[in-house]
Amino acid sequence: MDFFEVVSTQRAIRRLTPDPIPDEAIDRILEAAICAPSGGNRQSWSFVVIRDAELRAKIGAHYREAYFKELFNLPYYRDALAASPDSPLAKVVASSRHLAEHLAEAPVLILACLDARGMSPGITQGASIYPAVQNILLAARALGIGTTLTTIHRFRDRPIKELLGIPPEVETAALIPLGYPLGKFGRAPRRPLAEVVFFDRWGGPRPAC
Repeated sequence: MDFFEVVSTQRAIRRLTPDPIPDEAIDRILEAAICAPSGGNRQSWSFVVIRDAELRAKIGAHYREAYFKELFNLPYYRDALAASPDSPLAKVVASSRHLAEHLAEAPVLILACLDARGMSPGITQGASIYPAVQNILLAARALGIGTTLTTIHRFRDRPIKELLGIPPEVETAALIPLGYPLGKFGRAPRRPLAEVVFFDRWGGPRPAC
C-alpha cells in the first residue's frame, strides 16, 4: 500500500473477528516495530505476544473489570452516556465498550513493554516505545489487520504483570489487540490543520505568501 494511504486510513478498529493471524504477518508487524527510533538507540523495548486462549481470557477479564470500574467514573464517559447515541463521543465509547466486552476474542494481543531504568522520569520515556507502537499499528493496517492502542490495562498492571511473568521494573506501555476487522478502514474524523498548527509562536497564523 502507498504510505500515505496507510497513514490516512489507519484508525482504531475495536470490533475484530476471531480468525487466526498467520505467524508471518505477526513477524512482519514486529519487524516494523523494532525499526522505530528509541532514546539513545537503547532499544529498551520488549513485546509480549499473547495467543494462548486462557491467557487472553484472563487478561480480558482484568481489562473488562478496569473498564467498567475505573473509566466510567471519568467525566468523559459520563458525558458520553448522557449524549445522543449518534454523537461522535457516544460512538467512540460504544466502540470501546465493545472491545472491553470482547477483548479476549481478539486472536492476538501484543503488550508493548519498556525497561525505563536509567531514563529520566516523565513523558519523554514514551519516545522510546510509542514510535514502535505506531509502527505496529501502521504495519498491521498495511496487512489488512485491525488494531487499536489501549492503556486501560494499566489499571490492572500488577496482576497482568504477574500473570505474564513481567519484571516489576518493566513498564507495560500499551496493549494492542490484533484481528481482522468487522468494520472498515477509513479516514478517522480529525480537526483541520488550521486549528492545530501554529507558525513561529503559539497561536501564530500561517504566514502570507
